[in-house]
Amino acid sequence: MQKLIVVILAAGQGTRMKSSMPKVLHTVGDRSMLEHSYDRAKELGADTIHIVYGHGGEQVKSMLSHLDANWVLQQQQNGTGHAVEAAMPSIEEGTLVLVLYGDVPLVRVETLKSLVDSAVESGFGLLTAKLDNPTGYGRIIRDGDGVVKRIVEQKDGNTEELKTNEVNTGMLAADSSKLRHWINALDSDNAQGEFYLTDIIAMAANDGVVINTVQPTSIDETLGANNRVQLAELERYLQQRKANQLMIDGVTLRDPARIDIRGNLTAGMDVVIDINCLFEGDVKLGSNINIGANCIIRDSILADGVTVMPNSIIEQSQVGNGAMVGPFARLRPETVLKENAKVGNFVEVKKSTIGAGSKVSHLSYIGDTSMGKNVNIGAGTITCNYDGINKHQTIIGDDVFVGSDSQLIAPVTVEDGATIGAGTTLSHTAPKNTLTLSRLRQKSVPGWSRPKKKSS
Repeated sequence: MQKLIVVILAAGQGTRMKSSMPKVLHTVGDRSMLEHSYDRAKELGADTIHIVYGHGGEQVKSMLSHLDANWVLQQQQNGTGHAVEAAMPSIEEGTLVLVLYGDVPLVRVETLKSLVDSAVESGFGLLTAKLDNPTGYGRIIRDGDGVVKRIVEQKDGNTEELKTNEVNTGMLAADSSKLRHWINALDSDNAQGEFYLTDIIAMAANDGVVINTVQPTSIDETLGANNRVQLAELERYLQQRKANQLMIDGVTLRDPARIDIRGNLTAGMDVVIDINCLFEGDVKLGSNINIGANCIIRDSILADGVTVMPNSIIEQSQVGNGAMVGPFARLRPETVLKENAKVGNFVEVKKSTIGAGSKVSHLSYIGDTSMGKNVNIGAGTITCNYDGINKHQTIIGDDVFVGSDSQLIAPVTVEDGATIGAGTTLSHTAPKNTLTLSRLRQKSVPGWSRPKKKSS
């Protein structure tokens, strides 16, 4: 079986983006367009991936140096044919070469598999698409038997040729030996003075090579982004694709047009997601989860039966079975909610464990805390975990009750069954099964009157 070599063309400057950042680094679904193309190549099982970047595009190589690829510098941008030529010295004979584009991020791996298979069959596979309005695209010209003979550009086509709506996408696969021969025969005798990869189509046809064509499942697979309007269109295509897959997998989306997945989201059965929710990084949802409107969930795991009320933020946290979050709650990194725990409205939790059945229901801050089960934290309670230099731990045992408006000054321990009276400032251990409180004695001053403003 032939080795599969993928060449990704990523040398374009993208001046229409009006950005200091090279075009292929702009993101779709919070991942650069180039990484999308790279991911498809890896999924396809490429033996080697060559990324052709341009002079002045060192930013591309430096920012994506973690990619397992051979970086090829195209010193001058002299067209797509010249870009592929730059990679050819690194490509061995007898392999199959697939050409992709760093600014065309949404092609499906299934489509590329069909394209590769078509090339294995004949030595040349070409991805084409049929458009309702093909204006501006290179047209696929076939003979009377339907055999592909060449590609004609919009400006060069006659009236009859421009009637065809089958266009070139630029993605192709070919035997490396034949591709090398055709690339070497390219010339720049055209209006742009560039070496066009599309010119090899006619060369292949003249050599008697059958050019097999493959069509994508949907047109968005072939679209690139040259400006930010087109980039936004690609984002919507990707989000709709992800939303459709979620619904096929059994998730209810209150409005599929108002969800953003910037990473990977997996979900179990009977999950309901309301409008304007954002998922970033790797998010795993169990079954029977209900997520309210306007929530942000990042790199987190939510177990079965979780409820997330509207306007809540969950970051790098784990939420156990049946737990409840929000509304207007924030779980910061390294937070763990055990089963049936509750973090309510205007509560912030950071680097803490909230035990099974424990509740932090209102207006509280819990940081660097280990909390046992069946604890009740009253409204307005805060753990004072930071002394200005270091963070300190608060340890709260099981069955603890903390009254409202209390401050737990870490490092401090509240033992099992302790009760902390409302308004307490706790700086020493609260013994188990004991009421601990710190208050000034209440007194009333008879005859006292409020100050009055002096008359002028």
